[in-house]
Amino acid sequence: MPVPMDAFDEARPAVECLDLLVGPVATALRNWRGSVPVEEVRYVDTDPAIADTALLVERYGPWLLEQSANCVVVAGKRGGETTLAACVVLSHTRVDVNGVVRRQLGARKASFAPMDKAVGDSGMEYGGITPLGLPADWPLLVDTAVADTPYALIGSGSRRGKLILPGKALAELPGATLLEGLGTA
Repeated sequence: MPVPMDAFDEARPAVECLDLLVGPVATALRNWRGSVPVEEVRYVDTDPAIADTALLVERYGPWLLEQSANCVVVAGKRGGETTLAACVVLSHTRVDVNGVVRRQLGARKASFAPMDKAVGDSGMEYGGITPLGLPADWPLLVDTAVADTPYALIGSGSRRGKLILPGKALAELPGATLLEGLGTA
């Protein structure tokens, strides 16, 4: 079975590409902790016009969909307070916002965060938000299926470029909580 690196001409260690990454992502890589060596986090240069998963898969091959992950920012509300959380699911699934996420956040209501809020608070670009380098006070919810993926292709913090890393590394990010069924068909 091919791995995401096979789809691209060059997959370099992301720590060699810090100047191509947004500040929060570069900082997260500089301060990397976990059982997966930081050199296993790869950066691939991609056209910002095809940052969306459907367009990327159309360009590089449908097999890549099974090994791609999305990071979605959700706002949970309860008693006048809003909690932003990042949810990481495989790209061929959808985040169970009103079930798993709402219960995990202890929220009365949960919905996708407004784009300007997600972008402004994360310091990343819409369409490229990644779980690496998110604000420390955001819960990071990772579907167990992502953690079980040998390699996941995910945003790099901007629309240009993608990161490829073992699913296990996503599960080990600071503040990560693994949840079964976070991504639904």
